[in-house]
Amino acid sequence: MRLLRPRGVYAPQEDTELLAQAARSELRTLRAQPGVEVLDVGTGTGALALLAAECPGARVTAVDISWRAVLAARYNAWRLGLPVVVRHGDLTKPVEGRRFDLILSNPPYVLSPAPVRGGADRTWNAGADGRQVLDRLCARAPDLLRDSGVLLLVQSALAGVDATLDQLQARGLAAGVELRARIPFGPVMARHAEWLEQQGLIAPDERKEDLVVIRAQRS
Repeated sequence: MRLLRPRGVYAPQEDTELLAQAARSELRTLRAQPGVEVLDVGTGTGALALLAAECPGARVTAVDISWRAVLAARYNAWRLGLPVVVRHGDLTKPVEGRRFDLILSNPPYVLSPAPVRGGADRTWNAGADGRQVLDRLCARAPDLLRDSGVLLLVQSALAGVDATLDQLQARGLAAGVELRARIPFGPVMARHAEWLEQQGLIAPDERKEDLVVIRAQRS
């Protein structure tokens, strides 16, 4: 899909496609159920929400903290004629009290040597351990799942896969790695490569990372 992407809004990349691959599998299962509720947290251009909206009968809500992203996702949904409600707010706050069958998220997870500022910086960077958003998502998302509901999120392995799994399992979800792919560093990770080497997080001259899709389900 050709989507409007204003400056400072995350462009769909390899991590988006990896998460979309996992989402398609879940949506094929859910399409037989009436009244399926789907949430896309940190929607950006709305790419994943739009994918979910193609599932017959699905009710899709998307959230982003960036007004540019919200307006872009609303425009993209309107242009494609897909029913997506796009809300502005921090993570899951705009949908507190609701429950979903499927939650999708491609949160910021890039390890960054500098404190995360507002604006476009928060689109990618997530603090020195890459978990500034991941930890908050792991704390909030489980309470929004219906019985048997599924959370799918994508992150870099450098941001601590075990930490994500441990937090989700501690909140009562059955969690594991669903998909994995090794890809070259994107532009932001490439800018941080020297710092990552200094921290001992990557080998000298290593310029690839593992992307991981984590699937967590409420019993």
